[in-house]
Amino acid sequence: MFVFLAFLAVNACGPDETISGYADTSAVYHLVSIDGVPFSETATISFPEKGAVSGQGPCNRYSASQNTFYPWFEMGPILSTRRACPELNAEAAFFAALSEMSLAEVAGDVLLLTGENGRELTFEAR
Repeated sequence: MFVFLAFLAVNACGPDETISGYADTSAVYHLVSIDGVPFSETATISFPEKGAVSGQGPCNRYSASQNTFYPWFEMGPILSTRRACPELNAEAAFFAALSEMSLAEVAGDVLLLTGENGRELTFEAR
């Protein structure tokens, strides 16, 4: 038990090796396209602290955990508010694609998330 607690203490104090250690934690990344097709609604993602993901879909705010080492990307279950709006189909498409992402690449103001099945989400920080 002591070894496990010591591991947790060292890991908590170590550098952030998740995406939040590489992306600008103050940036809000806006979705530009899904699979190369421009996304006409508003959707965002940010990484405010180690292991945390949050953002805004076309209708609802969401959050999730993300504890995989960069460049890997794996979100925990997406928790979102439940507000209805005309853009619910666009939001469902965004959340579905987001849940399929497995790799992240941060290059300047651009965040690229890709999935093993060839899908991709392109974001720009604003």
